[in-house]
Amino acid sequence: MMAVRRSGAQAVVAAAGLLAVVLTVCPPDRLSAQVVRTDSAAPKVIAAPADSLQHIGPMGAFWRSFLLPGWGQAATGRNVTGALFTAWEGLCVYMTLKAVQERNYLATAGGINVDAKKQEIQDWAVLWGFNHLFAGAEAYVSAHLHDFPKDLKIQAVPGGVGLSLPLPHP
Repeated sequence: MMAVRRSGAQAVVAAAGLLAVVLTVCPPDRLSAQVVRTDSAAPKVIAAPADSLQHIGPMGAFWRSFLLPGWGQAATGRNVTGALFTAWEGLCVYMTLKAVQERNYLATAGGINVDAKKQEIQDWAVLWGFNHLFAGAEAYVSAHLHDFPKDLKIQAVPGGVGLSLPLPHP
């Protein structure tokens, strides 16, 4: 088995990516301030309902996902979407670092494709930045629509597109 050597920056990025994936897949359900104590001397803390724990404001979701794509989605209870944003972030980071190493190798070896590698680095950096912006925007919109009816259905019907929204009966 061959050992992989990483630079300090790569190790930090790998650790941050791993932490982001773990927090996205397994967000904490209870915070320490929400634990009910059993001793009578301590004040009683009533745990909030599960629905209110998942709701954060749109700007809070935006900033979380803008800083670390997938965090805002996980905070609003959309773990799969958050994991996808985090995975894409990890791929973009990895490919950017890989292209930088390849460019450095080509530059020291006197290769002719150094300009192409510079373009590849820029392409991955643009995708990386777009992921941050899109993750933030998606978290902002999904936080606004957290109480939107889940039974809304859009389907193809003869001659167009149909929309159905069940209404409660009195």
